[in-house]
Amino acid sequence: MKKIINNSDDVLEEMLIGIVDAYPEYLKKLDGVNVLARKDLSKEKVALVSGGGSGHEPAHGGYVGCGMLDAAVAGEVFTSPTPDQVYEAIKAVDRGKGVLLVVKNYSGDVMNFDMAKDMAEMEGIKVESVIVNDDVAVEDSTFTTGRRGIAGTVFVHKIAGAAAERGFELDEVKRVAEKVVENVRSMGMALSPCIVPAAGKPNFTLAEDEIEIGIGIHGEPGTHREKIKTADEIVNDLLDKILNDIEIKSGDEVAVMVNGLGATPLMELYIANKRVNEILKDAGIKIYRTFVGEYMTSLEMAGFSISILKLDEEMKGLLDDKADTPALKVIK
Repeated sequence: MKKIINNSDDVLEEMLIGIVDAYPEYLKKLDGVNVLARKDLSKEKVALVSGGGSGHEPAHGGYVGCGMLDAAVAGEVFTSPTPDQVYEAIKAVDRGKGVLLVVKNYSGDVMNFDMAKDMAEMEGIKVESVIVNDDVAVEDSTFTTGRRGIAGTVFVHKIAGAAAERGFELDEVKRVAEKVVENVRSMGMALSPCIVPAAGKPNFTLAEDEIEIGIGIHGEPGTHREKIKTADEIVNDLLDKILNDIEIKSGDEVAVMVNGLGATPLMELYIANKRVNEILKDAGIKIYRTFVGEYMTSLEMAGFSISILKLDEEMKGLLDDKADTPALKVIK
C-alpha cells in the first residue's frame, strides 16, 4: 500500500486538523468529536447538518460554509459517524430555528442520524431529516435498504442550504430538500478500486481490461462487470439508465454533474461531459448548469458518476444563490 499518511489510525484526526488549518476562516473543529462546524454561526437561520464516513472528500467538510452546510460529521473511513457525534453537531449549530439532517441512504448513517435526531428532540431542538437515494444502479446493496445516496447529495446541500440562508423555515427547507431528492438521479462506474488505509489492500479487484458499472462510493458491487469501452459508450450506458428512471422531456431544464471518484483526470471527465451534453441536447433537454470535478470521491478510486437534476424555477434560483465554502468557494 502506498499512501501519504503517517499512521493509519490517525488518518481522520490529522485530516480534520489539516482542513481547519487550511480554511480557518470557514471552519472550526468541535472539541472531542469529529465534527467540522461553520466558523460564523451568528445568523439566526435553519441549520443544515450532513456527514458520513470519511474518504469522500471534499464531501462533507468541504461544503461547510455560507449557503450550504453548518456542520459536517466525519466517521472513520467508509464508516458511519456515531449518534453522539451527530448529536453534538446538532447542538452546536442550532440557533433556535431548527436543524435539517441530510443523510445518504446507507443503513448505518440512517440509523445513527435518526438516533441523534431523537436525542436532540428530547433536548427541545426541532430536527427534521431527508434521506438521499439518487443512485439508480441497484436496489438494496451491501450497505443499504433501497437505493444508495451518492453525488447527487451535493445538489441537496446546495439548494437546501440556499433556502436556509434565505431564511426559509424548517418545514420549507425540508420541502425544498425533498424536492431535490425526488428530482435527482445518479449512476457511476469504476476503472479501479481504492484502498482503505486501515485495511491496506484494495476493497475489490478488477482485471486490467475490466470496468464495473453501477459501483457504489464504498466499492459496493454495481450492476455488472464488462470489458472496457470508449468514453462515449460508457456515458451512453449510465445516462440511459438515469433517463429511464425519471421523466425528463424535451424543453425541460436540468443541472448536470460529472463527478470524479478520486483518481480520474479532469481531461477524462470533460470528455465524458461532452457526451452527456450531446445526448441531452439531442433529446431537446436544456442544460442550465454543468459541474465537472471531484465533488464526492472514493479515496483514490478511478471512475466517475453522472448526476442529473431536473429543475424548476425555484430550484434554479436557489442553485444560483451564492455559496462560499472551502470546496466550492463562490458559486454564482
